[in-house]
Amino acid sequence: MTDFRRRTGLLVAASVAALSLVMSAPPASAQQPDRGDEPGLVADDAYQLEPEWQKQVVYFRTTEAPGTIIVSTAERHLYLVQPGGRAIRYGIGVGRDGFQWQGLVTITNKKEWPDWTPPPEMIQRQPYLPRFMAGGPGNPLGARAMYLGTTVYRIHGTNRPDTIGTKVSSGCFRLVNNDVADLYDRVPVGTKVVIRQKPEL
Repeated sequence: MTDFRRRTGLLVAASVAALSLVMSAPPASAQQPDRGDEPGLVADDAYQLEPEWQKQVVYFRTTEAPGTIIVSTAERHLYLVQPGGRAIRYGIGVGRDGFQWQGLVTITNKKEWPDWTPPPEMIQRQPYLPRFMAGGPGNPLGARAMYLGTTVYRIHGTNRPDTIGTKVSSGCFRLVNNDVADLYDRVPVGTKVVIRQKPEL
């Protein structure tokens, strides 16, 4: 009986230790390679977004001033606040689990057909990526980029329109090229950007 109890105790202890290891480990998705960044792929201009992700004017209640950008990670929508309780809503792709974030930043720079220099963290996860890629139709940053504060993150276009409405990026927010060009023309450097992981109540 004593031997049975000892073996049972060891089994329970081992199970608890294994469970603790699983709970303390980083999300498996954070260990996976990035998806949706495919250098050299040219976007299919005929690709049609689902209605949920198409640009549209919507009613939108907020205390933020017109001209503010609000990113709702949970909804996978970006809102450009307009007067009269409305906003222009764009469908976006967001960071995958383990790469989502929130905060208050401003647009510090804007570039048309931006060059792409993957950050060291991305190179570590994907050693096969180019260290530099000139801007153009095959560039994963797409037609426009708006740089967010002093972070490595951007609001940018994409050569993978099929990733809009999904969670696959390393923390940037991507729009189809037509939408990012439209947003780019509407907002100046210095625009306030609010990133939320939950919708505003």
